Amino acid sequence: MKVLVLNSGSSSIKFKFFDDKIVKASGLIEKIGEETSKVVLKNTLSDEKFERDIAIKDHEHGLQVLNELFKESGILEDLKVLDGCGHRIVHGGKTLTKHCLIDDHVLNEIDRVSVFAPLHNPAHLAGIKTMIKAAPNVPNVAVFDTAFHQTMPDYAYMYALPYEFYDKDGIRRYGFHGTSHAYVSSKAANLLGKKSVNVISAHLGNGASVCAVENGKSVDTSMGFTPLEGLVMGTRCGDMDPAIIPFISKARGLNIEEIDNLMNKKSGVYGICGYNDFRDIESRVEKGEDKARLAFDMFCYRLVKYIGAYLAVLPGTDGIIFTGGIGENSSLVRQKVCEKLSHLGINLDLNLNNQRMSTERIISTTDSKIKVCIIPTDEEFEIARVTEELVNKG
Repeated sequence: MKVLVLNSGSSSIKFKFFDDKIVKASGLIEKIGEETSKVVLKNTLSDEKFERDIAIKDHEHGLQVLNELFKESGILEDLKVLDGCGHRIVHGGKTLTKHCLIDDHVLNEIDRVSVFAPLHNPAHLAGIKTMIKAAPNVPNVAVFDTAFHQTMPDYAYMYALPYEFYDKDGIRRYGFHGTSHAYVSSKAANLLGKKSVNVISAHLGNGASVCAVENGKSVDTSMGFTPLEGLVMGTRCGDMDPAIIPFISKARGLNIEEIDNLMNKKSGVYGICGYNDFRDIESRVEKGEDKARLAFDMFCYRLVKYIGAYLAVLPGTDGIIFTGGIGENSSLVRQKVCEKLSHLGINLDLNLNNQRMSTERIISTTDSKIKVCIIPTDEEFEIARVTEELVNKG
């Protein structure tokens, strides 16, 4: 099957094209709506690139230019010959609890729950509507970041607010990075040689979350009503005392919008040391910069606390998975975290940990009570897989 995966942002569209589960092309349409936009399509089999520097006025225009590049490259004759198109959707709310084929009802629901993800869902909608217009007969599939976490029990997803806030306003823990956690936990079962596993998945990037997976199903996760809750992240503060919000408002004279911006875009490790790229942070730790050291330690410590909590939740843990940009590439983060968990019988093989490889592998010692794994995530592959499955079901 020929499947295109789209991840539409407010001013960008990331894409991957799969032909019989093989990635044939990938790329990016960026700076949509600006004077200097760019469309890049890379033939993943030959490394040949096809580019256009042109002002892209909107998502529809961007997809038109992409279609031209597909024809120019010879990779795909036209978007209309696709068997399906899968769309990454951040939030499905209370009603869209499973990945699904997109119809008018689904479009309306994605729009309705945009209040939960105002920076993401409207952009996803633009991508879907653009694809429908470009190729009306190609089935579209919505793959929700929140869907994997729908198996959490109510006592895990509820907040201790008056019940009406859940009942009427939909305030609950939704969780995110679900597509990544689903992909790596299924891969862990194969890696560990088991049909089903209990694992703790740590997706670590600029946005970061941990998920407790029991027998292949999410039972708890660190992100909550929004992606702000949980770990210390690149620019997000993660968990903190809610009373800090009214205190800051009074002390600094900030309104709700300004505080929301502060917590999401100016906090995290960036707020502590001025950098949110862990390569920069680690290089400055080596140079002895104390704020970089503090940011690094805070990031690792919060992660250790969540892993410890989920070790208590799971009835036996087979493995801990590191994935995402930081999880896959920072041997220093993995070492720091595992050292703090060593009293629980988690032993890292430093030689395996320090090897730079892009393959999934076990990096713990043979006598480690819980296996430690690196599994590179592939959310686009998971979206393509789900798309193919739902299109075949019709």
